Amino acid sequence: MSLPLKVFITGASSGLGAALAQHYGAHGARLGLAGRRQDGLEATAAGLDARLYQADVRDAAAMQAAADAFMREVGAPDIVIAAAGISVGTLTEAAEDSAVFRAVMDANVLGLVHTFQPFIAAMQTRGGVLCGISSVAGIRGLPGGGAYSASKAAATVYLEALRLELKGRDIAVVTVAPGYIDTPMTQVNPYAMPFKMRAHTAANKVARCIERRRAYTVIPWQMAWVARLLKWLPIPVYDSVFERAPRKPRGLPT
Repeated sequence: MSLPLKVFITGASSGLGAALAQHYGAHGARLGLAGRRQDGLEATAAGLDARLYQADVRDAAAMQAAADAFMREVGAPDIVIAAAGISVGTLTEAAEDSAVFRAVMDANVLGLVHTFQPFIAAMQTRGGVLCGISSVAGIRGLPGGGAYSASKAAATVYLEALRLELKGRDIAVVTVAPGYIDTPMTQVNPYAMPFKMRAHTAANKVARCIERRRAYTVIPWQMAWVARLLKWLPIPVYDSVFERAPRKPRGLPT
């Protein structure tokens, strides 16, 4: 009889992180759930075998403390999923958006480092999976979303580098780039979102990528075809199509 999986998930207060917690919890996993909102963590953890850690992925010390506590209480994880992130519209010309740019980059890029770094030494003795959630938005720059697009492009490249660094240590690095997921992050978008997935559907797809140790996957498959098209569109064509695209609302990240 196999032992239950030990899974640590960030961004577990809501959205995809919460859906992933519920997916693995329903399969008997022992969970470590990190997030900024204690009430959200408690709602996610109801009925699950979960330890809760109120922590912001931008805070390296807080993430180290959460990781240390999880490994002390449960052991080295089999799977670590970095699902925390910030998505908000930004404009470079607006001086007040400089702090927003920093928050987005800190959460979406450095947050991956802060999530994974504390676990690598313990995991390399027994193997496991580090999964980072990127986005289709990182394939090309989206007007009004410079911070988010740049952060997700950086996340994808960082995860690729990490995958190569850990190749010889039996730690798989899995990158999943979702399209639109029905979460509080997207519910403010004032535009159509093709191929939008429910959070639990996206969680099931992410879990399959982790189980198969897929290096890089765009979900759902329809968005994967859109991603291929976007990647290879010539610049003049891309510009003419997207320069007037609707934009995500600006504001301070919550």
